Amino acid sequence: MTDPVYRTILLFDIEQYGSRDDVEQAFLRRVLYDVVDATLLAAGIDETARLRADRGDSVMELIDTQASVPALVKTLLTETPARLHSKNRLFASSAQMRLRIVLSSGYVAVDELDGWVGSDLNHAVRLLNSDPLRDALKQRDDDCVLCVSDGIYQGVVRHGPLGVRPNDFHRITVETKEGPTVAWLHGEPGSADVSEAAPGSAPASDAPTTQRNDTQVAGDQYGQTGGTHHGDLNFDFTRPGRDERR
Repeated sequence: MTDPVYRTILLFDIEQYGSRDDVEQAFLRRVLYDVVDATLLAAGIDETARLRADRGDSVMELIDTQASVPALVKTLLTETPARLHSKNRLFASSAQMRLRIVLSSGYVAVDELDGWVGSDLNHAVRLLNSDPLRDALKQRDDDCVLCVSDGIYQGVVRHGPLGVRPNDFHRITVETKEGPTVAWLHGEPGSADVSEAAPGSAPASDAPTTQRNDTQVAGDQYGQTGGTHHGDLNFDFTRPGRDERR
């Protein structure tokens, strides 16, 4: 196993992927690759600064720390939704794609099977699969929803870099097998969200915790298979009805 290295961790996951047939899933994967590649290109991140792992319905990127995180956050809030919307508007409703996105950071190692190993990566995957993030996408009409880890929020977002508004994020707390974890969800709080202190006013550890309805997340950890994948891929996705989105 390689020594752990510190990386920016970016995860994308397709909503309702498993409900599609094989042809639709193949199309969706191509669209997902197009959106991810366009996002990273717009953020100024070269292919040599990335390592990709493909999990079928999701894509994971390990990004070199030399890449600008503020630029990446801004791009995820602007370029990614615009790119996804421009694709979805050309597709039938049965071929549209919606995404959950997590931006985090931490130490990750690669084992002898090209698997990605690290508790920081596990933490990011927990956020990607959490109920607050799933519910936020289910309750909104947006094509995607972004969640950032507390470390990304405190180190980047709350300082308000150009193009990023801290007050557009609200704090959530997710219960995991390792204990409660704090993250920050972009967009207006929904009925299932945990909204706490004004995002720009204080670090998460100092924020008031009154009126808090923690959401519990269960499920076993999934192994990650690493590797770099390149190529032209396109996906088609059907947007399910609001009452079916999860």
